Parts: sequence; C-alpha cells; structure tokens
Amino acid sequence: MAITSEVLKQDIDSLTDEQLHAVADFIAFLKFRDRRHRVALDPNQLVSLAIEFAEEDRNLAEAGMDDYVAMLTQEA
Repeated sequence: MAITSEVLKQDIDSLTDEQLHAVADFIAFLKFRDRRHRVALDPNQLVSLAIEFAEEDRNLAEAGMDDYVAMLTQEA
C-alpha cells in the first residue's frame, strides 16, 4: 500500500488532540534523529581532542596516585 501525503493528511484530520500531540512528539523525534545523523565530525579535530584529553587523563591519574601513596603512608 502506497502512502501518500493526502492519505496521511486525511488520517491526521481524524485524530484526537491526544493523538495529535503524540504525532507531534514523534515528528520532533524524527527531526532530532535526522539532525544527529547529519553531524559531520572532523577527524583532525577528533585527534586533537583525543590528545588533549589523554594528557588531562594522565595528569589526573598521576594526581590520584599521589593521593593513593599518601593514604598508604597514613595506614602504615
């Protein structure tokens, strides 16, 4: 069965207010999903972000190790 915009319009005209709100929510979801799939990521930007976060992660890990050593010293 082919779905045409005319058939859809007729179906929409027969919906209750509650059903129209559900259809509106679904349309908003479809638009959101479509925008999300169209986001183009720049590989160069991703590489620079990965490098930046790797350095930050390393710094946090080192700070965490200093805290860990201090806790071990207190327990001894």
